[in-house]
Amino acid sequence: MKYLKTIALLAILGAGIFIGLSWNNKIAPRLSLAPKTTATPKEETSKTSPSTVLTNEKPASPNFAKALNNTEEAIIDLFDATAPSVCYITTSNMRQDYWSRNIQEIPRGTGSGFVWNKDGNIVTNYHVIKGADRAQVTLADQTTWEASLVGVAPEKDLAVLKIEAPKKSLKPIHRGTSNHLRVGQFVMAIGNPFGLDQTLTTGVISALDREIQSQTGAPIRGAIQTDAAINPGNSGGPLVNSSGELIGVNTSIYSPSGASAGIGFSIPAGVINWVVPELIKYGKIKRPSLGVELARSFRGVHGAVIYHVYQGSNAEKAGLRPTTVDRYGRVYLGDVIVAVNDTEIKSNDELQLALENYKAGDTVKLTIIRANKEKTVEIKLAEPK
Repeated sequence: MKYLKTIALLAILGAGIFIGLSWNNKIAPRLSLAPKTTATPKEETSKTSPSTVLTNEKPASPNFAKALNNTEEAIIDLFDATAPSVCYITTSNMRQDYWSRNIQEIPRGTGSGFVWNKDGNIVTNYHVIKGADRAQVTLADQTTWEASLVGVAPEKDLAVLKIEAPKKSLKPIHRGTSNHLRVGQFVMAIGNPFGLDQTLTTGVISALDREIQSQTGAPIRGAIQTDAAINPGNSGGPLVNSSGELIGVNTSIYSPSGASAGIGFSIPAGVINWVVPELIKYGKIKRPSLGVELARSFRGVHGAVIYHVYQGSNAEKAGLRPTTVDRYGRVYLGDVIVAVNDTEIKSNDELQLALENYKAGDTVKLTIIRANKEKTVEIKLAEPK
């Protein structure tokens, strides 16, 4: 009996060992600590459980920079290159308190501008600084500088301010042209709408050669229409192309509510590039002179009516005639200018715009109406007074 119990115990122990070895052989390949086999790489791949591969791999960390597409990266680079040239303009008025007689500074408005050159000249819209007693310019590096007025051109809605900032803080904008723009071309506007500085909006050129009114009522021709959002505060900021070149100055929007409705207008670079140097040099636009004073518009008369001819001027030498009034108060119209070379003239404003294409010393051919007859006169343009 004693031997039978011993044999039974050994049998049970052997069976346990056998079962344990069998269980280990089945489970071991599934564990990361299982011994390596000598199978070929192909066999290892076929015997590896898919769940093992997923469990042992580390999840990839997201790389947001690589998630940007080429268009996004181009716009970001364009903004980074242009934004340092854009500035924030605040204006105010000085008022004397009636009772205390103390001088108080009252905020007037805000707008945008951009650095023109290393001399500290800042370009903006005339209506941004119109009527202000004081203006301050905040650069992209958040430094603020007192600005002095250099010159204004209300008829072009442009103005130039100057700040005494160090040259290292001034990054002039890259200047472009507006000669070869196309509808559908990408554009970018940077400004300070509603006082929010360094705001970027993008869009396309929606139309070209629009005509908008300046602060004096004179037309600004060749304006760029864009659907890039332009809101109050964007005025005076730059409109740039995909190369980061200045192609316009954002000046107005068309919106019944006063907020952006996808129709904004910019003064073209073709105007900016000749007006700004004039303002820096003279403080105003100096057009070549005909030597005449123009009359106000007469009903039914198409053209620029000469009211007065200055004595000793080239106009007098060319025989141009002024408007006269006889002793009975009857008005006799002077010569009516209807064309300058091949440019048709229908109003005083159109004559002024036509003369912008010439400089002092140029000789132009004027087509005039005198006593209901057409006549041609050549005249040499003089230096503006």
